Parts: sequence; structure tokens; C-alpha cells
Amino acid sequence: MFDYAAPCHFGLEAVCKREILDLGYEPTRVEDGRVFFRGDAEAGVLADLCLRTAERVLLIAGEFTAETYDELFETTKAIPWERYLPRDARFWVAKASSIKSKLFSPSDIQSVMKKAMVERMKSAYHLTVFPETGASFPVRVGLLKDRVTVGLDLSGDSLHKRGYRKLVSKAPITETLAAALLDLTPWRADRILVDPFCGSGTFAIEAAMKAAGMAPGLQRSFTAEQWPHLFPESLWKEWREDLAARIDRTVRPDIQAYDLDEAVIKAARENARLAGVEDMIHFQVRDVKNLSHSKKYGFLLTNPPYGERLEDREALPALYRTLGERFAALDSWSAYVITSYEGIEQAFGRKADKNRKIYNGMMKTYFYEFRGPRPPVNGRA
Repeated sequence: MFDYAAPCHFGLEAVCKREILDLGYEPTRVEDGRVFFRGDAEAGVLADLCLRTAERVLLIAGEFTAETYDELFETTKAIPWERYLPRDARFWVAKASSIKSKLFSPSDIQSVMKKAMVERMKSAYHLTVFPETGASFPVRVGLLKDRVTVGLDLSGDSLHKRGYRKLVSKAPITETLAAALLDLTPWRADRILVDPFCGSGTFAIEAAMKAAGMAPGLQRSFTAEQWPHLFPESLWKEWREDLAARIDRTVRPDIQAYDLDEAVIKAARENARLAGVEDMIHFQVRDVKNLSHSKKYGFLLTNPPYGERLEDREALPALYRTLGERFAALDSWSAYVITSYEGIEQAFGRKADKNRKIYNGMMKTYFYEFRGPRPPVNGRA
């Protein structure tokens, strides 16, 4: 049994927690930007393959308090690294972060911890020099109020790198953030979803993958696949085959993705093809002023321009006003918009039912929810 952590976007921990529960594992605690859970080797494999909203998966090697570099060295050395690292392992502290802690220099933390790991490995394997010719074992460490959490990175590249987005538009939203925001809406595969500013097509593609029951990690590899002593090769093979067999390629959800730029639509369609969901999404070159739909109870989910450049910023009021007008013309629809533009409620002519602060990369944005009525159930409203 191992302890794991799934780092995620700040403010979206509840979404990640629900995903872990859906996998069949009980979260042990939740912190800002991290959800912890416990499970066997299979839990680590499934988390890497299946989590849509986590940034990566960490196997927790140790947790302790350290206020001095001597304490950091000794407590890191006390971790049974030989349990995780073979004698030829290539190991290093890939990233260190520190918040409200006495030890605050990432480079010094990395250096001290690497030396402590080497000392432990020397004692365990009776070596003075390590070849480091074997598998890679990147370590990530976080300090929060002098509490140190040390984790082995099972994922390698961030989990937002699904493998399908080869062509990227300006100001894209990451796949993990798109999936998390989608999960904050009541959208299901039998409801209409429209993104009038689709860019790379990320919202539409993530929705289609979810509708088809497509595990997000099937098209990529993970660092922990090279750790057979911890995560046997048979586990990866069995679960990849099992998850691939569960995909429903016959599903045809009503997902529509529009953009004014023909080249952008071409790129988004290619991304959808690489994801295996091109047949599930209707892509079209369309100006937001022409946004319309004849059916009721649909969803707008979009990441409109923020106006990073001055000349773009001047056009924002008119653009958001048009979006608000077209939304108002849709019968009983809901709109979910992530943006840094502060005039959106004025443009929509109504106060959002809810908004939450979300960091899209380094940019502070808000996710606005303009909820419409629920569709009737069994003929009753």
C-alpha cells in the first residue's frame, strides 16, 4: 500500500477528489491544490491513466517537519529510498516549492535533499558512486509552513499532456483545467454543448472524450511505467486493454465548436482527430454574432479572448456584449465562461449565479456561471 497525492488547480480540489472517489479510492485529506489518497500499485496506475483534472500523480515517500537544512538532510536521509530506487536509478529533485516556511530557497532544498538521498543509497547498496544508468526517478518536494512532503513523480510530463493537442491556438486552456471546469457544470452527454470561441478545441474534445468514456492517459506514457518493481508491466498492459475496451465509439453527443478563424478551426479539428473524437464534434467557422440554436436547455462553455494586447482590449466590451445578447436569445440555456474580463456581468445584463477565482496559467481569471432552468423530468418541470 502506498500514499499518493494528486496535485490539481487551486480551487478545484473538490472536482479532483470526486474523480478519485469514482476510481474507488478514499481521499485521506485535501489541501490547497492537492488531494491525498491511499491505495495499492493499481491505484497509481489507474490514477495516471484515468484522472482528468489532476496535474500529476505522486507517490509519497515521506512527510516530516524541517526548519533547518540539517533537519532537512537528516529526515530526507531517514526515508527508506532503497524501497523505491534500484541501485542504478537516475534520481534527482526535479522541483521544490516553499510556502510560509523557514527554508525557502528551491535550489538549496534540491541540493541538500539530493545529497541526503545519495548518503542513504550509499549505506543501503554499499556503493560510493552511483551509475545512474537506469530508469528515471524524479522527486518533487513541497514545503508548507515547515511541513515537508516528498513525492516520487509517477507521471513525468504533466497529465494535461494527453497527446492529442499538437496544434495550439493563442491563449489556450489546458486540458486538465478544461476537464475540471466541464465537471463544474451539470452537462451530460445527452445535453447540447457549444463553445463559440473554441481555439484549440480543448473544451469540445474533453467533453467528447468524457461522453465516450475515454480515459485521458491512453495515448501517452508515464515515468512509472519504467518502475516494474513498484508498478508491474502487467498492470499497465491489463488496464490499458480494459480501458480501451470500455470506450463507446458509437456515441454521438451534440457538441459544437466555433471560431472566427478558419486556420484555428482546421487546427482544432486535427486535434480532435488525434484524440479519436473528430466524429463526435461539429466544427464550424462562425462569428459569435451568428451564434444560435433551435433547441432548449443547452450549455455554453467557453474561454473567450481576454484582451492581452491593448488593441484587442478595446474590442472586448463589444465582443462580450454580443456574446451576452446571443446567450439571451437562446431558449433556457446556461452559460459558463472563464475570463479575466471584469465587465462580463454588465455585458450579459445579469449577475452571475456564481463565480470562482481560477488561475489559468499565471493569469487570474474567474469562472462565471449563468444558470438556466433545468429541463423537465418525465414531462414535469
